[in-house]
Amino acid sequence: MSPTRAPLKSAAGVSVSLEGVSKRFGATQALQDITLEIVAGEIHALVGENGAGKSTLGKVVGGIYAADSGVLRIDGEEVPERWDPQMALHAGVTTIQQELSLVPALPVVKNVFLGIERSRFGVLRGNSYERYRELDNSVGFGIDPEIRVQNLRAADRQKVEILRALARNARLIVMDEPTSSLTQDEAERLHEIMDRLRSEGRTIIYVSHSLDEVLRWSDRITVLRDGRLIETKLASETTKKSLVEAMLDRPFDATFPVVPEVREDAPVVLELKQLSGDLPRNVSFTIRAGEIVGLAGLVGSGRSEIARLVFGADSLEAGTVLIHGEKLPRQNPSASIKAGVAMVPEDRRNLGLVLTMNLRENVTLARLSTLSRRGAVSIGAERSVARKAIEQLSIVPPRIDGDIQTLSGGNQQRVLFAKWALAAPDIIILDEPTRGIDVGAKQKIYEAIVDVAASGAAVLLISSELEEVMQLSHTVYLL
Repeated sequence: MSPTRAPLKSAAGVSVSLEGVSKRFGATQALQDITLEIVAGEIHALVGENGAGKSTLGKVVGGIYAADSGVLRIDGEEVPERWDPQMALHAGVTTIQQELSLVPALPVVKNVFLGIERSRFGVLRGNSYERYRELDNSVGFGIDPEIRVQNLRAADRQKVEILRALARNARLIVMDEPTSSLTQDEAERLHEIMDRLRSEGRTIIYVSHSLDEVLRWSDRITVLRDGRLIETKLASETTKKSLVEAMLDRPFDATFPVVPEVREDAPVVLELKQLSGDLPRNVSFTIRAGEIVGLAGLVGSGRSEIARLVFGADSLEAGTVLIHGEKLPRQNPSASIKAGVAMVPEDRRNLGLVLTMNLRENVTLARLSTLSRRGAVSIGAERSVARKAIEQLSIVPPRIDGDIQTLSGGNQQRVLFAKWALAAPDIIILDEPTRGIDVGAKQKIYEAIVDVAASGAAVLLISSELEEVMQLSHTVYLL
């Protein structure tokens, strides 16, 4: 059931005002002449394709990026030219970033309260553990305050980032894809908290690819495309279809591609026998050439742990992994890659991409042996592979040697997918392959998954989106 809300009133005042705001990263114009007012006490959603400028706009408001031109006002006050996150916090603004900004070596409780012990907003009263328990109880995450962030899975790190923002008690919260790693129940609790904050008069800028969530919980929705503001409408006066068409600038029919049947004589490529690790116990199944097997279940059910065991990233406690009927002499990622196993991990920044390398280098990293002659990598061959990835997955901006760190999260995800899918693996493990990707890009990824399977690869698909697993898989196992 959608929340019941009173209509927005202009008398509530303007929380954020942008006039002619622009931002460029090298040759990429991320924002172009953005003029927008966000009303105090509203949930204002920003939607658009990957690379449309949503996250950049949120980071400009939060002080993470400084605008190249234009004027930004918070509660009517123009921000200084050297606007940064600390100044934003003093002005009552905090940000939940899509790419997390936690300190891995510190425990959860210290990350949550880091830097706000004496701040104007989020002042701690009494014991920090007591304050932490109050916060955690309000959202029901149940994360151990003493565990180090580096030992948490990606979904739990996302929860710590949310707790960190809530602890700052800000008047304005920028939320960039806050539910991308949460279960449905956890996302529901967060949305209820957002609604409560709104009722207290606080303002939320909500960046999300989930249009169903946006339509249900937002007051107003702004569509961005190619760094430009296309439209701002009341959520009650728009539809999912009209949002998608405004985002893409064309009619769009969101359908899943046809998944070809597996040949009856297709050989078994991957076989698990009584596989056990820290979490999964006695897991057995097979995947044949051209077959897509999906793993469904809640976050923490053991899906990603199975993927890591198959890839050799974690040690087996018991059981056997057979590839083409053979057990690998060693169980580690290097041996798995040599045997034709590829893996797209759920944590693209820490486990998937090398952020100091450019797009071309990231895309070709998994197949350098096929692009080399006498130990020297052919730059021409690398550029050809990168060009193919850009065309097939519509990576934006389409710069072969572009800086991977300036790409949007969704475009980074496409690069990560291309890195492994274009290497022609015998087995490909996809752990949340469409996380943080817009509706148009998802279609490209879906088509690429089907193409990989059609080429004869065995595909293990893990996703929190049940419809995705059900529509793309030949067989689904529930954990």
